[in-house]
Amino acid sequence: MNINIYYGGRGLIEDPSIYVIHKLTEVLEELRVKVTRFNLYEEKNGITMLPKTLKEADGVILAVNVEWLGIGGFMQQFLDACWLYGDKEQLSKLYMLPVVTATAGGERDAEGYLVKAWEVLGGTVLDGIRAYVEDHVDFETNKDYGLLIEKYAEKLYKSVNQKAKNFPASDSYIRHRFIKGTLNDLTPQESEQLSVYVSDDTYVKKQKEDIEELTQIFKGMLNNKDDEGQEFLPKLIENYHIIKEEDVIYEIGFTDIETTITVEIKQGKLNCYHGKGNMADVEIKLPTAVMKKIVSGHITMQMAFMSGELTAKGNFSLIRIFDQAFPFKKSL
Repeated sequence: MNINIYYGGRGLIEDPSIYVIHKLTEVLEELRVKVTRFNLYEEKNGITMLPKTLKEADGVILAVNVEWLGIGGFMQQFLDACWLYGDKEQLSKLYMLPVVTATAGGERDAEGYLVKAWEVLGGTVLDGIRAYVEDHVDFETNKDYGLLIEKYAEKLYKSVNQKAKNFPASDSYIRHRFIKGTLNDLTPQESEQLSVYVSDDTYVKKQKEDIEELTQIFKGMLNNKDDEGQEFLPKLIENYHIIKEEDVIYEIGFTDIETTITVEIKQGKLNCYHGKGNMADVEIKLPTAVMKKIVSGHITMQMAFMSGELTAKGNFSLIRIFDQAFPFKKSL
């Protein structure tokens, strides 16, 4: 028989859950059970690959200590990895004994979370160890507590050995009936390989870069399709009045379409283009309807700013320069 222990604490000496799993290990090894312990804080860079260690296990112990709230990040990551990359058929055969100690309260909630998570994964949950520990020394030297822990170890051994049956749980039913994750169609081998990729920081970084690149490509494609934003560049170029007093960069973004126009004036020369420039002096946000009123000469940029029809960040005094550079003629 093989029992795996997954410890989700931080490895502190005063953590009472460490004492509990040591005691459980002693009893199980006396019963000739092979016990393998995984300290999740030591495996934090490879937690996504840990579900494959469940293959040879007949039962598991999930041990956490509530230091302030919940089960802790390491155990949460492990359970997430079991859901995403674990062999669900194998998980359904595993008995789980929860071990929850608390030095700040909340042990019931933490145990309930472990139970619910394991049932959703499809496994069988045994009655677990749950204790509030005010003083870890008193707890570890209490003989009655030691005997209780031994009984739980024996119960785990008997349940796994005899393949004890439990009443069905609604969480397990919900998993099979309603929950359909995106990875459910993968074979166990594919899920295991994916967990290896996810644990590789270089691979993950490359994937993020590829996604960002695709996002920018598609965003650019959408921008090119925004016909409303295309009409403004010719209007700006056509109505530009040369000014040499100021070098300024305006970034004009529209609130109702995915388009940004950059207007650069340097030594009297105008450069207009779609997209964001570098180090804009003024960032302007406005609806296309307001921009249409500006380029048709019905209002100025300054008037739109003063009336609240647009928002701006940066040097507000340069908005007046924009109106000097682009004296749009009023059209019907």
